[in-house]
Amino acid sequence: TASSARSRTGGRPAQGHRPGAGDLAAGVSEALQVIAHELKARGRVDYLRAGPEDGPMEAFDFSITGQPTIVRKIGFSGPSPAELPGLEAAARRLSGQEYLRSRLVLQAEKNFLPVFLARGYLKAAVAAPQPKVVEETPEETLVDVTFPITPGNLYKVSGVQLSGYKDVFPVEKLRELIHLQPGQPADAVQASQDVEALKKLYGTRGYMGVQIRPVPEINDSDSTVSYVFQFQAGSIYKMGDLEFRGLDSKATDRMIAAWRLLVGETYDSAYPQVFLDSISGQYPADQWKITVHETTEDQDKTVDVSLHFDPRR
Repeated sequence: TASSARSRTGGRPAQGHRPGAGDLAAGVSEALQVIAHELKARGRVDYLRAGPEDGPMEAFDFSITGQPTIVRKIGFSGPSPAELPGLEAAARRLSGQEYLRSRLVLQAEKNFLPVFLARGYLKAAVAAPQPKVVEETPEETLVDVTFPITPGNLYKVSGVQLSGYKDVFPVEKLRELIHLQPGQPADAVQASQDVEALKKLYGTRGYMGVQIRPVPEINDSDSTVSYVFQFQAGSIYKMGDLEFRGLDSKATDRMIAAWRLLVGETYDSAYPQVFLDSISGQYPADQWKITVHETTEDQDKTVDVSLHFDPRR
């Protein structure tokens, strides 16, 4: 029925020569059209070239258009009852969408895997979706989709180490932002959130290019993992250009006068929020939407700041 298939471009023809990509795609498209006709699937077979941005083409994604195939329900096989509520909550947004295999695979990696990674199942795997036609009408085809899931072993934290950090902050302050605890399940999602918190902390001292990686060292023999947080602080960035948008000239002048982080001073990534708090009486949140845009200039190591003021209607 209406679904999608993927064809890799690296196959070798029997005659020992490779046809043009267009001929290959057209041939597969014609074959799929015949199969669709035999299965009485209404629609036209189309294909899109797939590959990374600024990279070579890697595959063709084929799909039948004309008669939509809609996801009625998402189900799972393999997980324990403890993970089902989180999976079902993540799956609700997929129900009612048009069925496209490649898109469902991407959404599964984004929405389903974190349910397991947050519980210590660091090697959990989600297999390709398995659709089943449950209803066909002249207008549409409804399918139920099952995702087979292999949780794997549950890993617990055996230790947390820090490597390469500069003496910008006491190590105790850094450890306060890391929530992984020895003996507890390894929450890989929390580890990523801890990295973002550490980056924000370093940004308050101008280290806007800091790189922090939580490297897991897994021991399968006892299902434990030791994390090494690797730091590369990089250079200190300075305050660059300041811009206010959405205000008249007088209000803009008042905002510029109130801004205390001067050009050339060490940038403090926490200061924009401090500034917004200081003007909240003049521009209350229920009347104004104010967004902060930071642009890092790596060549001259500066941060340009633009604040956009939009009145709420």
